[in-house]
Amino acid sequence: MTTSSQSTDRKVNVAVVGLGFMGVVHLKAYQANPAARIVAVCDAVRLPVNGVLQGVAGNVKKIEDIHLGTQVRAYKQLEDVLADPEVELIDLCTPTPLHPEQAKAALKAGKKVFCEKPLARTSVAAQEIVEVEKASPGFLMPAMCMRFWPGWSWLKQVVDEQRYGKIVAARFRRMSEMPGWSKQGTYKGGNDLGGALFDLHIHDVDFVQFLFGRPASVYATGVTSAGGSIDHVVAQYNYPGGPAVYAEGSWLLMKGFNMSYTVHCERATIDYDLSRGAEALQLTEQGKEPEVIKCDASDGYSHEIEYVLNCVLNNRAPIVVTALDGLSALQICEAEEKSVQTGQVVSIR
Repeated sequence: MTTSSQSTDRKVNVAVVGLGFMGVVHLKAYQANPAARIVAVCDAVRLPVNGVLQGVAGNVKKIEDIHLGTQVRAYKQLEDVLADPEVELIDLCTPTPLHPEQAKAALKAGKKVFCEKPLARTSVAAQEIVEVEKASPGFLMPAMCMRFWPGWSWLKQVVDEQRYGKIVAARFRRMSEMPGWSKQGTYKGGNDLGGALFDLHIHDVDFVQFLFGRPASVYATGVTSAGGSIDHVVAQYNYPGGPAVYAEGSWLLMKGFNMSYTVHCERATIDYDLSRGAEALQLTEQGKEPEVIKCDASDGYSHEIEYVLNCVLNNRAPIVVTALDGLSALQICEAEEKSVQTGQVVSIR
């Protein structure tokens, strides 16, 4: 997905809160964007030393140390960030259970908010965020990065244009080993963070609704951990009149990470597999040989951050992804959770 740049030298003053794997990913994206100025960081434990933040491992790869410079202010408390008059955009990369109170506090302080997914652990908590956003001068954008990911944003255009006819069937798959932060003991297999269903699979849940809207109902099966979280899920979404759509998400992979999709159109099959590298996206049109579709070499993190920065610069609320979209994705995930638990089809509308 392309985003237009603001024709101005003004920079957005950004504070990143939560300096784990995603916090460092976001910091690097801000450093690479000329429209951003990192003025502050915040974490209760991990802070830069002499302007250098130590790298951290996630469920994809280890990120090297990041050089912020000594001019970037380092806080341990969110309240100090909120009181900083220079900060315009607050990027929340903290654990999911902290999102609701932190997001609401930032909105009430008049800040623009970019919040990592999921927006909250429950749709009730996410609804509270939505209500606060409605009454605030700022806005909140959830970090649903697949809407911006090269090869995936291209698929959205194809679906909207019906470039190869209507979509008949679609399959999405996202597989990962248990995240690094879980191996370090910060995740105990409990359900407070939602497991793979809410932390990983929600990306495909959101992208399914981005392409096709909210399904009427869902049927899901899965593997539940001893702590109650669903760490492997296969969900089938009911769209009356079609298409047939399902998605699989898992933390049970022994090693590594991969994401893929296969979409069958009336006149073509589109297949994306991250493991193929530069040939990840392949198109096979009716009566033609398969061809590789070249994707932008960047990632969805840089594109979503470019988009939210432009929203701040242009003083407009996001429309590609909104707080209501984040709420809707959670509601669908909760329906999947209930289906896994009960073995029943669960209505969403």
